[in-house]
Amino acid sequence: MKIAVLGAGAWGTALAISAARHPAARHEVTLWARSPAQAADMLAQRRNGRYLPAVELPPALRICADPLETLGPLLATQNLIVIGTPMSGLRGMLQATATSGVPVAWLCKGFELPLDGAFGLMGHEIRAALVPSPALIYKPPPAPLAADFGVLSGTSLALEVARGQPTALVAASASPVVREALVAAFHSPALRIYASDDIAGVEVGGAVKNVLAIATGLCDGLGLGLNARAALITRGLAEMTRLGVALGARPETFMGLSGLGDLVLTATGDLSRNRKVGLLLAQGQTLAQAVASLGHVAEGVYCARTVLQRASSLGIEMPITQGVVDLLDGRMLLAEAVAALMGREPVPELPGA
Repeated sequence: MKIAVLGAGAWGTALAISAARHPAARHEVTLWARSPAQAADMLAQRRNGRYLPAVELPPALRICADPLETLGPLLATQNLIVIGTPMSGLRGMLQATATSGVPVAWLCKGFELPLDGAFGLMGHEIRAALVPSPALIYKPPPAPLAADFGVLSGTSLALEVARGQPTALVAASASPVVREALVAAFHSPALRIYASDDIAGVEVGGAVKNVLAIATGLCDGLGLGLNARAALITRGLAEMTRLGVALGARPETFMGLSGLGDLVLTATGDLSRNRKVGLLLAQGQTLAQAVASLGHVAEGVYCARTVLQRASSLGIEMPITQGVVDLLDGRMLLAEAVAALMGREPVPELPGA
């Protein structure tokens, strides 16, 4: 296969490495970097010095930094385009790949910040909003977008994937063409790809788990104990499921890799950026200091308010998410947030309640 990965951050680079060193498929993989300086450094060092300095790039992996607007001829020859930008860049990348006619999948997890007073959207909602329709808020591009789309998500840390450590992901799309393309591109002895047609469920799981990871980082940083951490993860999963079902997802999706699996990993893993934000806030750092110290994007910081906004619009209670947003916005102190959660009225523990 010919695969173009657009975005040379940690996750885009990790998956480009994984595809390029596939032991049997011999994919032709191009990794595009927005920064010519970063691309030049990767070419010279054969490493992504900023994001994955400990992992060598495979000799077969091609590095490209041509201007995005000139990539049309290259993209049109690919079998699969993978967008590896943060959520804030997804809309622009979907527009940039609009005329390729090639299946497109993205890696980012979160909700887009609200535009023009509308709700912030998930990836598949952004893609749908870019299709010409008189009922849509957003002005469509002049040309039709790529025929098929999906998301690759799940229980994964970029460094471990780049190192070839065992990992499992979910390829989610309503299109079997995209699901099959993602499996063909990335399924290998070290990387297992499961297929799902519940793209809403997979995207809700990927977005909300980042917010919940901030909460568990706060919990661990305050030394509240393992009981509290387990309760946060479990009740957080219930919040995630309630929102997902209200947005059209199937409840069983949240018991899989992109729900419970990704939540446990992000909430407990030492390499988790969102958990790190919670730990740093608990140590007394400001939000700006915590985010600046990461060197990477922590999507939970940027989408927490949008998650809560979408939930509120649907009448869905998400008390843990509410507490995280109140802390991030400075409306509540750490001790007050804990007291607010523990002081809630008792309710039966029912599935999704």
